[in-house]
Amino acid sequence: MSLLYKTTLSAILTTSRKCVPCSSVFTKDYSNTPPTQARIVIAGAGVVANSVAYHLVQNGWNDIIVLEQGKIGSGTSHFGSGTLGLFKPIAHRNLIWYSIKLYQQLQDMGYDIQMRQCGSINLAQTTDRLIALKRRMAYNIPTGLHCELVSPNELKDLHPYLKVDDLKGAVWVPEDAVANPRAICDVLAILAQQGGAKYFEHTPVDKVLTQNSTVYGVETPKGVIKCEFFVNCAGMWARELGLQCSPQVRIPAYPAQHFYATTGRLPKYIDESTPIIRDYDAYTYTREYEGGFMIGWFEQDAKPAFEDSQVPRDWLKHIKYDVKHFLPLWEKAVKRIPELSNCKEPEIVNSPDNFTPDGRWILGETAEVNNYFVACGMNGNSLQGAAGIGKAVAEWIIEGEPTQDLLPFNVQRFLDVHNNRQYLQQRIKEVVGRHYSVLYPFQCEYKHARKLRCSPLYSVLETKGAVFGIKMAYERALYFDSSYKPGDFKPSMPPGSFFKPKFFDFMKEEYLACREGVGIIDMSSFSKIEIKSEGLEIVTFLQKLCSNDVNIPVGAIVHTGMQNERGGYENDCMIVRQAENRYFMVSPTSQQTRIYEWISDKIPKRSTIVLNDVTSMYTVINVVGPKAHGLLSELSNSDMRLAPFSYKKVNVGYASDVMVMSFTHTGEPGYCLYVPSEYALHVYYKLMTVGRDYGAHDVGTLTQRFMRIERFIPFWAEELTSFTTPFEAGNGYSVRLDKKENFIGKPALQKQKENGVNKHLVFFHLNDIDPDKDIWPWGGEPLYRNNEFVGTVTSAGYGFSADKLICVGFIQRPPSSSNKIITSEYIMSKEAVYQIDVAGTRFSLTPYLHAPPVLSSSTLQKYRPTVISYKSDVTS
Repeated sequence: MSLLYKTTLSAILTTSRKCVPCSSVFTKDYSNTPPTQARIVIAGAGVVANSVAYHLVQNGWNDIIVLEQGKIGSGTSHFGSGTLGLFKPIAHRNLIWYSIKLYQQLQDMGYDIQMRQCGSINLAQTTDRLIALKRRMAYNIPTGLHCELVSPNELKDLHPYLKVDDLKGAVWVPEDAVANPRAICDVLAILAQQGGAKYFEHTPVDKVLTQNSTVYGVETPKGVIKCEFFVNCAGMWARELGLQCSPQVRIPAYPAQHFYATTGRLPKYIDESTPIIRDYDAYTYTREYEGGFMIGWFEQDAKPAFEDSQVPRDWLKHIKYDVKHFLPLWEKAVKRIPELSNCKEPEIVNSPDNFTPDGRWILGETAEVNNYFVACGMNGNSLQGAAGIGKAVAEWIIEGEPTQDLLPFNVQRFLDVHNNRQYLQQRIKEVVGRHYSVLYPFQCEYKHARKLRCSPLYSVLETKGAVFGIKMAYERALYFDSSYKPGDFKPSMPPGSFFKPKFFDFMKEEYLACREGVGIIDMSSFSKIEIKSEGLEIVTFLQKLCSNDVNIPVGAIVHTGMQNERGGYENDCMIVRQAENRYFMVSPTSQQTRIYEWISDKIPKRSTIVLNDVTSMYTVINVVGPKAHGLLSELSNSDMRLAPFSYKKVNVGYASDVMVMSFTHTGEPGYCLYVPSEYALHVYYKLMTVGRDYGAHDVGTLTQRFMRIERFIPFWAEELTSFTTPFEAGNGYSVRLDKKENFIGKPALQKQKENGVNKHLVFFHLNDIDPDKDIWPWGGEPLYRNNEFVGTVTSAGYGFSADKLICVGFIQRPPSSSNKIITSEYIMSKEAVYQIDVAGTRFSLTPYLHAPPVLSSSTLQKYRPTVISYKSDVTS
């Protein structure tokens, strides 16, 4: 792995410290044809593209060509609010924090980018909004951000123009800032050019050229440029450019109409130190601008831009203004800041910007083409993350892997369905407003672009009272409303809550069925990949990828991680050996694209190894509980006494070739049935009809989630990431350092086992908290040991067996400790007093290194199965 080459910012800046117009500094010989070869080609010259180029030259990479279809900064980087907000989830905040630091450095070195840290005020009109702000404060404060709760009366001192009588409170963030987006865009382009990058305006990229699914060049109207890396920073045009490639690259970002207005100078001159206002419940932000105000919106019902055509290159000529859409937004702003009523004719700007299906940035190397990188989908504020994103992407290119945890933003989190134009146009309508919405954990599902990927059981589960959510566009039953009767309106998710969820009693029914009878869970969304070779090459290959020993007998199953060179997780999976030269891998739902690409990239040239994504071929039914064995034995003439972690093919009812695996994803006894999808309905009906005598009950994924947490089973993307190892996550049992084959990450794990870990996953019971009255922990809450911040909750829920709220989180030594090694003795010390901060209130915790014993079913409330009936038993 190469070392990052660092130069100082001052060395780059010394030649251009004067505040001169940026245009006068550019090397403007754009009439010439670009060189025919470069190491890196970047498409786009907006603030994100210029940041990528700048950070590449900062690290000594200067053979760079930046191609812009118009002029530098002529896309949406020319517009924008210029607001820089740190009061975010940690993954976003870390990148934005770097942006603010870099922009401040540019200002300090003499560049006139109009940067000023005026602070921001985040308003709460409702009690739930105030809880949401307090939850965000709780995890931001101990990780370094200064923010404080202020009362409505105190707000007048911070912002004299605010109407405050309807507010519940607010959060003041003094480090938030504003800056000039166009100036920063230009300065970064200047510095990139000074470092060796060559810019060419009016030179669009028509096509990205590939060979063996690897970038080798780009095609432009001025000729072909051969290159080793390509970075798509084309903003609104990124998706369409991704399609101009063979194979096509999916980049699910689509522009929404995005409005803001400026007042000009008002009769009462607005001082430039006036803080930013984010009035979330009115979906409005406001900042000082040229002696007046700039007001913008992230409205609930947004409009896609350019619905009837591709995004035109002369996009400014195609902008639409809908007064009926704009006026209600403006009226809300006037209500909050009455001074705006003195502006009779605000200047309205519709500045479309790219939004993504989940509202998160899109970064990283694509799954379809090697060395094709993406940095786009800025969701309404390109400037805010641009510097941090540029640094992260540049380092990813240089190092060949991310240097920080970017999993939430990885471009490989999507499937082809996400890139569908009609899908994006529908989803974007609500994504814009979700940036300012109260997002209740696990209770705020998307409304648009639904029912795309559905299990064969979807329709029948809907008739059973299922309330669905989505994961990777896959519809999954979250829980079942057992009060639903045929003919009633279909049940839907009730209004969200940070307290005990309104559907809790339904979940408890489902849990009791799993403990006393049989729970039936549709788990079809999990990623399923067949891996095989002509000979035994596949064994050697998987032994290199897996940290556990996968050279197991045919019919056996092994739980293993796939690690990177640091020992961190790239996958957490079940490997089933179906034949000497064939395996079946089950991975988390969100890994379907990412892990397929990761494994494919490791296959040697001229190999006989073949991967086949069979996710849609099988419907997966978890049969969970103490009576699962009896039920399946009655439905099959095969012996269902399987050894732990083994599988075999059996008949279930009249269905053949059902793969029965002797594990569940809940920690409870039972089986996973991998049913050929054409048999799914038949098998389900047999399970439920014959299962009446066994107490069979439909169970949703939220109940399954709580059961997993109580069994202390780590989750992918929550506990298990590229920056956590098996030893840190308590999964050391799944690592075979003694197997003769070397595997990726083995040296790092050997060293960690010898030296100890710097963080460790710990299970906690919450004490002194009333689940019926108090706010629940949902994830992200800070953990304290003897009043010192030592970690963050990664997953939380309710432990039905313990009848307590529970959570898990990584514990580290506090900054005050010189010894960074975490030991069992340190975690379980009698002197250690643990607490959790839930929205500003601390509760005591009891730590465990292993899952506490689950109470026997005799201590629990008895489960009485609901009598069910079917008009007919579907068997064909």
